Amino acid sequence: MAHPLDWVPGPSETAYRGFLRIESRAYALPDGRPTRWDILAGGPTVAVVALTDEGRVVLARQFRPGPGAVLDELPGGIIDPGEDVRTAAARELLEETGYAAGSVEVVGGTWLAGFSTIRRHAALARGCHRVAEPVRAEDEFCEAVEVPLADFVAQVRAGALTDPDAAYRCLDALGALGG
Repeated sequence: MAHPLDWVPGPSETAYRGFLRIESRAYALPDGRPTRWDILAGGPTVAVVALTDEGRVVLARQFRPGPGAVLDELPGGIIDPGEDVRTAAARELLEETGYAAGSVEVVGGTWLAGFSTIRRHAALARGCHRVAEPVRAEDEFCEAVEVPLADFVAQVRAGALTDPDAAYRCLDALGALGG
C-alpha cells in the first residue's frame, strides 16, 4: 500500500554528465500534479577519520572548487562496484595520504542530500601510520597532514570540513564529542 506522502516516479533522463551526473526525474505528486527534480546521481562513497597511535587525525589538505579554498578534508572517495566499504576506506586512505590503517570500522552512513542518490559511509581507521607516498588521480593535488584530535574536533564544530556528517559519526563512535 502506498504511503500518502509517496511521489509516483515517471521517466528520467540524464541532464548533465561530467564530473557529476545530474538526472532530470519526473514525478506525480501525492495530489496528482506533475513535477520534475534534478537529482545528483552516483554510487556509494566513503569518508575516513584516520587516527594515528599518537592520537592525531590524518587529513587530506587540498583546494576545493566549490568553496574556492584550501580545506582539510577526510580522505575518501568512490566505492568501486563490488568493493567492500572497509576495503574502499583503506584503499582511499592509502591512495590519498600514503597511510595504512591497523583496523577499519564502518560506523554508519548518510545520504549526501535529499536530492541525491549518493550514500556516504563513515569509516573509523585506527593505528594509522605512513607506509608509502600517496598515489593520487591525475587531477588530485593534496597533501597529507596530521592534526591533534582536539583540533580536529574544533574544525568539525566550526564547519570547516566538507564531510561533517561522517566526521561526527566517527567522533561519536570514539566518544570524543563530550557532553
